[in-house]
Amino acid sequence: MNADRVGIVGVGHTSFGRHAESSVQELAFDALRVALADAGLTRDDLDATVIAAVPEYHRQRSIAGVVQEYLGLAGRPTWLTEAACASGSAAVRTAWLAIRSGEHDVVAVIGCQKMTDLPTADILGLMGRVGDVQWEAGFGTTFPGYYAMFAQRYAHEYGDVRPSLTAVAVKNHENGALNPHAMFKKAVDAAKVEASDEVASPLRVFDCCANADGAACVILAREDRARALPARPVWIAGLGAASDTMSVLTRENLTSLPAARRAAREAYAMAGLGPTDVQVAEVHDCFTIAEILAYEDLGFCEPGAGARLAVDGATRRGGRIPVNPDGGLKAKGHPIGATGVSMTHEIVKQLRGEAGPRQVQGARVGLTHNVGGIGQYCFVQVLMVED
Repeated sequence: MNADRVGIVGVGHTSFGRHAESSVQELAFDALRVALADAGLTRDDLDATVIAAVPEYHRQRSIAGVVQEYLGLAGRPTWLTEAACASGSAAVRTAWLAIRSGEHDVVAVIGCQKMTDLPTADILGLMGRVGDVQWEAGFGTTFPGYYAMFAQRYAHEYGDVRPSLTAVAVKNHENGALNPHAMFKKAVDAAKVEASDEVASPLRVFDCCANADGAACVILAREDRARALPARPVWIAGLGAASDTMSVLTRENLTSLPAARRAAREAYAMAGLGPTDVQVAEVHDCFTIAEILAYEDLGFCEPGAGARLAVDGATRRGGRIPVNPDGGLKAKGHPIGATGVSMTHEIVKQLRGEAGPRQVQGARVGLTHNVGGIGQYCFVQVLMVED
């Protein structure tokens, strides 16, 4: 048995958007079905599944069990990972650990989420509790409010941030228009972004991602199993994970997510690579300012230079470091449990050269950066293919 390397051997994805007629189980089934066909495997080849979801958004209390039953996999090990918006990447890391330990050989990771099952008022209430409920959430903090504070502090430290926020929104909608799975498949120009309603200054409607329904799946296998399959595996070269305080008021600054910096350092060290080796990246752009912070936290530029990176076009397809070629959360949508798995799906497609019109040419090393909450969790993956 050789479990020293773990490869991704199959990927699947549903469209992201409104799936009023589909259950979360059905979405998970659709993503797994595609991934199994992609890998040339059947359900009998799977040793276990790891389900990524935030159960509070579903009426079902223990979501992993009902998903596993619907998939026809009852009897085999399954468990749920939850790390807020980073649940999907936490699940990938968990599956990697299960294979590296020697316990399992082939594991399917399924991120699945319905964000529309509950009434809007209930959804807003859940989102409002993202902060520390004892010290912050009770005073009316919201997701947009937190990231607006990050943007305001960034502007205070480094100058007008508004042009860079607009540049990120325009880029990601342009990329999303090329992604058949994206919730929003329409490009927008700077004028439309700037004219959209203000949500929390300086963030406008087009600076904010949208809740969505959807599922994504990746299948991991130990090296000898991966090499025996028809498709070229994409190797997990490095993984990093870190956390931070729930309370934002206790953080030293608001222009960086320390968990992202720590997770990136770990992933680069494990892979034996650095930021300049990354040729395509998927980062957590829940708000446009989050993408700019990610540029800096991942080492793509120095602190304070992320805004210029966006405005100069360095992160566009064909730029120095293409970021979010699938449209990111901004255009693709954000079904919380599925997002991290979707990021991995996109990088696998890019490294295989299968991304179609959004393909980053010649990419051999890719990265995902998945943030949970307002920086309480962060997972970074470095993926690569052999020449």
